[in-house]
Amino acid sequence: MKRAVPIVGLVWLAVIGVHASPAQNPPPAPAGRMAEQVFQNVQVLKGIPADEFLDTMGMFASALLFDCVSCHAKEIISDPKAFQVATPRVQRARQMVVMMNTINTQFFGGQPRVTCFTCHGGGNRPKTEPNLDLQYGEPADDPYAMAFVPSLYAPPVDQVFAKYLASVGGADQLATFTSFAATGTYAGYETEQMEVPAEVYVRAPNQMATIAKTPAGLNVRVFDGRVGWRFQPDTPLPLIELSGGNLTGAAIEAMMWFPATIQRAFAQWQVGVSAIGGRDVVAVQGTNPGQPPVRLYFDEESGRLLRLVHWRPTAVGAVPTRIDFADYRALGGIQVPFQWTRTWTNNQVVVQLNEIRPNAPIDASRFARPAI
Repeated sequence: MKRAVPIVGLVWLAVIGVHASPAQNPPPAPAGRMAEQVFQNVQVLKGIPADEFLDTMGMFASALLFDCVSCHAKEIISDPKAFQVATPRVQRARQMVVMMNTINTQFFGGQPRVTCFTCHGGGNRPKTEPNLDLQYGEPADDPYAMAFVPSLYAPPVDQVFAKYLASVGGADQLATFTSFAATGTYAGYETEQMEVPAEVYVRAPNQMATIAKTPAGLNVRVFDGRVGWRFQPDTPLPLIELSGGNLTGAAIEAMMWFPATIQRAFAQWQVGVSAIGGRDVVAVQGTNPGQPPVRLYFDEESGRLLRLVHWRPTAVGAVPTRIDFADYRALGGIQVPFQWTRTWTNNQVVVQLNEIRPNAPIDASRFARPAI
């Protein structure tokens, strides 16, 4: 079986063949353009936004531990038009999507109860025999499952957030922290894990821009408080406007930099207990009507935020994004994580900040639609 690698490199090279020469930069996809208007030979995943289409490819990669060449013609490495070739595995994937939709429609009222991961679970062939080690072994906590089990032994949610706010400086100090401009490094699949210069701009309540200076040009992820974009110049589709769960996720990630706003941003909270790397943690899950939940993991001893997990729906089930916070340092009376690792089905990137300028003036253009 071919082990998975993040699919971002090959997906951005040209998923299912973009309507342009690989040497050209076509116009960005306008808001609302569907997958079949951007990519070639889309058959069963029509009617979803382009960014959700890419997340759907990420679900395939995660569920089967495949990369792009595991299903598509090997020629995609040098010829993006080869993505439109209907290989046997591409045709089988289409059949599986139809089967999955049929099951959910007939037996679960159209709810996405069955996904690619339900049967594959990280393997290219669904298993048919029971694994006795799973039956009799230690129960494993799945941090990516949206289903949440509250604990009677967990502290009340108000106490969890109060301890968190105190651990990072207290409400009074945090109220004076409204923005920052930072410099550091960025490393991800598209940089071959090499560290490249990066800038980060954040402004309350939920604006954020991350700019990585890669050899191919600026790699940008930005959210202006209402609209967000991803920009990567060395791809046939350099600019994509975020939609749906990607847009909600961008707002959540930006909001995390302002701890006093987090608790009141969600209507309901549940509290449980878990562990990360052998450390006891308190897990809290917040929900709003009509949206996937958001889960936060706080170190039980220090009270600091260690991890954020949020989910976004795709055509074949919800996929998670995990952000791990580390390297907390004092910054003008508060504690701020200088490192975070963002992991999702298409990539894993590490941002390490070297300098943060709190409450620095930030021009509005930093949060504008990236120019191409």
